[in-house]
Amino acid sequence: MSERSPAPGSLELVQSLVNTLDIETGGDRLDTPEGRARFGLTEDEVPAARELRESLRAALLAHAGHPPHRAVTPLGELLARAPLVLTADMADGSAALVPADARPLPSRVAAAVAEALVAGTWARLKACEAADCHWAYYDRSPAGRGRWCSMQVCGARAKMRRYRAKGG
Repeated sequence: MSERSPAPGSLELVQSLVNTLDIETGGDRLDTPEGRARFGLTEDEVPAARELRESLRAALLAHAGHPPHRAVTPLGELLARAPLVLTADMADGSAALVPADARPLPSRVAAAVAEALVAGTWARLKACEAADCHWAYYDRSPAGRGRWCSMQVCGARAKMRRYRAKGG
Protein backbone atom coordinates (compact mmCIF):
# COMPACT_ATOMS: atom_id res chain seq x y z
CA MET A 1 0.00 0.00 0.00
CA SER A 2 1.44 3.26 -1.10
CA GLU A 3 2.36 6.30 0.91
CA ARG A 4 2.57 8.19 -2.38
CA SER A 5 0.30 11.12 -3.16
CA PRO A 6 -2.77 10.51 -5.34
CA ALA A 7 -2.64 10.59 -9.11
CA PRO A 8 -3.34 13.98 -10.69
CA GLY A 9 -6.72 15.06 -11.99
CA SER A 10 -9.32 12.49 -12.85
CA LEU A 11 -6.70 9.70 -12.82
CA GLU A 12 -7.35 9.61 -9.08
CA LEU A 13 -10.65 7.87 -9.93
CA VAL A 14 -8.79 5.10 -11.78
CA GLN A 15 -6.19 4.78 -9.02
CA SER A 16 -8.90 4.61 -6.35
CA LEU A 17 -10.84 1.95 -8.25
CA VAL A 18 -7.80 -0.27 -8.77
CA ASN A 19 -6.89 0.13 -5.10
CA THR A 20 -10.27 -1.11 -3.84
CA LEU A 21 -8.74 -4.60 -3.70
CA ASP A 22 -5.98 -5.39 -1.23
CA ILE A 23 -4.38 -8.39 -2.91
CA GLU A 24 -2.31 -9.28 0.15
CA THR A 25 -5.32 -9.57 2.50
CA GLY A 26 -8.08 -10.22 -0.05
CA GLY A 27 -10.10 -7.31 1.34
CA ASP A 28 -12.32 -5.70 -1.30
CA ARG A 29 -13.90 -2.32 -0.55
CA LEU A 30 -16.49 -2.97 -3.25
CA ASP A 31 -17.97 -5.51 -0.81
CA THR A 32 -19.06 -2.66 1.48
CA PRO A 33 -21.83 -0.09 1.00
CA GLU A 34 -19.31 2.69 1.72
CA GLY A 35 -16.86 1.34 -0.87
CA ARG A 36 -19.59 1.09 -3.51
CA ALA A 37 -20.91 4.57 -2.68
CA ARG A 38 -17.48 6.09 -3.47
CA PHE A 39 -18.03 5.03 -7.10
CA GLY A 40 -21.82 5.41 -7.24
CA LEU A 41 -22.28 1.65 -7.63
CA THR A 42 -25.21 -0.54 -6.79
CA GLU A 43 -24.60 -4.09 -5.63
CA ASP A 44 -25.70 -5.34 -9.07
CA GLU A 45 -22.97 -3.25 -10.74
CA VAL A 46 -20.12 -4.69 -8.66
CA PRO A 47 -19.22 -7.64 -10.94
CA ALA A 48 -18.78 -5.28 -13.92
CA ALA A 49 -16.80 -2.85 -11.74
CA ARG A 50 -14.49 -5.68 -10.67
CA GLU A 51 -13.98 -6.69 -14.31
CA LEU A 52 -13.12 -3.07 -15.16
CA ARG A 53 -10.81 -2.83 -12.13
CA GLU A 54 -8.79 -5.89 -13.16
CA SER A 55 -8.55 -4.74 -16.79
CA LEU A 56 -7.25 -1.41 -15.52
CA ARG A 57 -4.76 -3.22 -13.27
CA ALA A 58 -3.46 -5.17 -16.29
CA ALA A 59 -3.01 -1.89 -18.21
CA LEU A 60 -1.17 -0.32 -15.27
CA LEU A 61 1.09 -3.37 -15.00
CA ALA A 62 1.85 -2.94 -18.71
CA HIS A 63 2.77 0.71 -18.06
CA ALA A 64 5.40 -0.61 -15.65
CA GLY A 65 6.64 -3.21 -18.15
CA HIS A 66 5.00 -6.24 -16.51
CA PRO A 67 2.70 -8.91 -17.95
CA PRO A 68 -0.95 -9.05 -16.89
CA HIS A 69 -1.59 -10.57 -13.47
CA ARG A 70 -4.23 -12.84 -15.00
CA ALA A 71 -6.43 -13.14 -18.07
CA VAL A 72 -8.74 -10.12 -18.29
CA THR A 73 -11.18 -8.58 -20.72
CA PRO A 74 -9.17 -6.08 -22.77
CA LEU A 75 -9.62 -2.57 -21.39
CA GLY A 76 -10.47 -1.22 -24.85
CA GLU A 77 -13.43 -3.59 -25.08
CA LEU A 78 -14.82 -2.43 -21.75
CA LEU A 79 -14.33 1.26 -22.47
CA ALA A 80 -15.80 0.95 -25.97
CA ARG A 81 -19.14 0.51 -24.19
CA ALA A 82 -18.69 3.94 -22.59
CA PRO A 83 -19.16 6.57 -25.32
CA LEU A 84 -17.62 9.99 -24.93
CA VAL A 85 -18.72 13.23 -26.57
CA LEU A 86 -16.62 16.22 -27.47
CA THR A 87 -17.67 19.45 -25.80
CA ALA A 88 -16.42 22.88 -26.77
CA ASP A 89 -16.63 26.10 -24.79
CA MET A 90 -17.50 28.93 -27.17
CA ALA A 91 -16.18 31.53 -24.71
CA ASP A 92 -12.58 30.32 -24.61
CA GLY A 93 -12.46 27.64 -27.31
CA SER A 94 -11.47 24.89 -24.88
CA ALA A 95 -12.59 21.36 -25.66
CA ALA A 96 -12.96 18.19 -23.61
CA LEU A 97 -14.13 14.61 -23.96
CA VAL A 98 -16.88 13.90 -21.46
CA PRO A 99 -19.07 10.85 -20.87
CA ALA A 100 -22.23 10.70 -22.97
CA ASP A 101 -23.85 9.46 -19.71
CA ALA A 102 -21.83 10.43 -16.63
CA ARG A 103 -23.50 8.00 -14.23
CA PRO A 104 -21.94 4.64 -15.26
CA LEU A 105 -18.48 4.02 -13.82
CA PRO A 106 -17.01 2.88 -17.19
CA SER A 107 -18.03 6.22 -18.70
CA ARG A 108 -16.27 8.16 -15.96
CA VAL A 109 -13.19 5.95 -16.29
CA ALA A 110 -13.13 6.40 -20.08
CA ALA A 111 -13.27 10.19 -19.64
CA ALA A 112 -10.47 10.02 -17.04
CA VAL A 113 -8.26 7.96 -19.38
CA ALA A 114 -8.97 10.34 -22.28
CA GLU A 115 -8.09 13.35 -20.10
CA ALA A 116 -4.88 11.65 -18.95
CA LEU A 117 -3.91 10.79 -22.54
CA VAL A 118 -4.24 14.42 -23.54
CA ALA A 119 -2.33 15.56 -20.43
CA GLY A 120 0.40 12.96 -20.99
CA THR A 121 -0.12 11.40 -17.56
CA TRP A 122 -1.78 8.07 -18.43
CA ALA A 123 1.47 6.10 -18.83
CA ARG A 124 2.69 7.28 -15.41
CA LEU A 125 -0.16 5.54 -13.61
CA LYS A 126 1.30 2.12 -12.86
CA ALA A 127 0.75 -1.00 -10.78
CA CYS A 128 3.36 -2.13 -8.28
CA GLU A 129 5.44 -5.01 -9.59
CA ALA A 130 5.17 -6.94 -6.29
CA ALA A 131 2.92 -9.95 -7.01
CA ASP A 132 1.31 -9.71 -3.57
CA CYS A 133 0.55 -6.01 -4.03
CA HIS A 134 -0.14 -4.65 -7.58
CA TRP A 135 -1.31 -1.41 -5.91
CA ALA A 136 -1.88 1.48 -8.34
CA TYR A 137 0.44 4.45 -7.91
CA TYR A 138 1.38 7.52 -9.89
CA ASP A 139 5.05 7.44 -10.85
CA ARG A 140 6.47 10.89 -10.16
CA SER A 141 10.09 9.82 -10.59
CA PRO A 142 12.03 12.05 -13.03
CA ALA A 143 12.74 9.22 -15.46
CA GLY A 144 9.34 7.55 -15.03
CA ARG A 145 10.91 4.23 -14.09
CA GLY A 146 9.31 3.61 -10.69
CA ARG A 147 8.69 -0.07 -9.96
CA TRP A 148 6.99 -0.23 -6.57
CA CYS A 149 4.13 1.57 -4.89
CA SER A 150 6.37 2.01 -1.86
CA MET A 151 10.14 1.84 -1.81
CA GLN A 152 9.98 1.36 1.97
CA VAL A 153 7.68 -1.67 1.77
CA CYS A 154 7.51 -3.42 -1.61
CA GLY A 155 10.88 -2.15 -2.82
CA ALA A 156 12.60 -3.17 0.42
CA ARG A 157 11.00 -6.63 0.30
CA ALA A 158 12.18 -7.16 -3.30
CA LYS A 159 15.71 -6.07 -2.46
CA MET A 160 15.78 -8.39 0.58
CA ARG A 161 14.56 -11.33 -1.56
CA ARG A 162 17.33 -10.66 -4.11
CA TYR A 163 19.90 -10.39 -1.34
CA ARG A 164 18.81 -13.70 0.21
CA ALA A 165 18.72 -15.41 -3.20
CA LYS A 166 22.39 -14.47 -3.65
CA GLY A 167 23.18 -16.24 -0.39
CA GLY A 168 23.60 -13.00 1.59
